[in-house]
Amino acid sequence: MRRALPWLTAAVVILLDRLTKAAVLHWMVHGSWINVLPGVTLTHVHNRGIAFSLFADGGPVTRVLLQAVIVAAVVIIAWTVYRHGDRGRLTSVALGLILGGALGNLFDRILYGWVVDFIHLWIRFGGGTYSWPDFNVADSAITIGAALLILHELRRSGETEHAPDSD
Repeated sequence: MRRALPWLTAAVVILLDRLTKAAVLHWMVHGSWINVLPGVTLTHVHNRGIAFSLFADGGPVTRVLLQAVIVAAVVIIAWTVYRHGDRGRLTSVALGLILGGALGNLFDRILYGWVVDFIHLWIRFGGGTYSWPDFNVADSAITIGAALLILHELRRSGETEHAPDSD
């Protein structure tokens, strides 16, 4: 089961990502938004760049280079899952989240040339409004997976620092 866990996790992320993006594309006009809760807005935006719309204003050469880097990253992540996906549940789930998120956004880039983003978080504080850039399920999965790997490594390094000497 451990061997399959990262692949199953990736498949669930891809499914949720595709379903939510399809719903946004079907029911929301590009550029529209709907307040859901205080501080949470559903939007329909197209991100031609990478995280936080970096490189969104680049031309065709920039887009091709981004695609190549993203495809290379997906291959490296898939290889890592293949090689290390059985190293415990937390690592398996974290790698599956990252792989599923990377593939979810790669599908958008291949299908449309941009990524569908639709979650917008914001807060009013001290007379100002502060917001987080729009994101999607795939972005969330990548972020959570990376955070889980970092926490796992911090916990692991803390255990080795406090391990008794074996002299």
